[in-house]
Amino acid sequence: MKRNYYISKNGDLRRKDNSLSFEIENEGNKYIPVEDVDSIYAFGELNFNSKLMNFLGQNGIPTHFFNYYGFYTGSFYPKEQLNSGFLFVEQVGHYLDEEKRIYIAKEIIKAAAFNIYRNIRYYNERGKNLTTIMKKVNDLRMKFDNCKSINEIMGIEGNIRKNYYEAFTIIINQEINFEKRVKNPPDNMINSMLSFINMMVYTTVLSEIYHTQLSPLVSYLHQPGERRFSLSLDIAEIFKPLIADRLIFSMLNKRQVLKKDFSEELNHVYIKENTRKEILREYDERLATTIKHRTLQKVVSYRYLIRLELYKLVKHLTNEEKYEGFKIWW
Repeated sequence: MKRNYYISKNGDLRRKDNSLSFEIENEGNKYIPVEDVDSIYAFGELNFNSKLMNFLGQNGIPTHFFNYYGFYTGSFYPKEQLNSGFLFVEQVGHYLDEEKRIYIAKEIIKAAAFNIYRNIRYYNERGKNLTTIMKKVNDLRMKFDNCKSINEIMGIEGNIRKNYYEAFTIIINQEINFEKRVKNPPDNMINSMLSFINMMVYTTVLSEIYHTQLSPLVSYLHQPGERRFSLSLDIAEIFKPLIADRLIFSMLNKRQVLKKDFSEELNHVYIKENTRKEILREYDERLATTIKHRTLQKVVSYRYLIRLELYKLVKHLTNEEKYEGFKIWW
């Protein structure tokens, strides 16, 4: 089975026959069979050449790059191997048709909001007093059907997240000064973890898009931009509550991550390298977590749920089946 490879150390990444060779100073070479690689996540400083990039492109291996502080900087996205002119025309057509775009955007955000609500309800049932926040989020969810524009949808989504983030300090059993979502740069432990793990979800979705005929550049909830794969942002909204948020709650409540695991520079709060590695291990385990799919009636991983979501969108765009966003049922 193919897997993600996370490279945290500095070194030279090269092609060696039909393998990847990673040479670390004073540690020797590590060889990785190319057929075992789904995606590469580069957190260290890598030296590589065009021969390697051609090799990665030929084998369809997306490579995602992060800077010293763990912030996402960009991706090498190989030439698509599953091109479909028909699907691309339909994907763009659904963006240009306002009614069709709003339908997809609503389904994405309704699913995301439902999954947020399920997280709050889960902890409310386990002794956390979240009843008031649950009601506020649920009342806001009911307003999506009446939205007539993307701006209205995004406005309600913003209010849902505001209330959701208020629940974090109740859910998490650590004293953390978390008042609101701050991204650039993150100003506390929770914001730092949110930024890091949300970007991991975003890049995971991007890698999954590569295995479909969809273009990552055409989106519906987020406005397509010149320098981002905006469809990844759309689909990531659905899965962040399941993968990112639940991972944060778990690691903080189990005290796997503590204040000492962060460093602060000029009001920027960063995750230390060893802790980042631990989070990546937990993240990879989450992606591999399996559940029995109630429609397919077979066991699938969280990662494959993302792929299935993209297939559902393809079916909608080609008029095979109406799209409904993924909602947590367990």
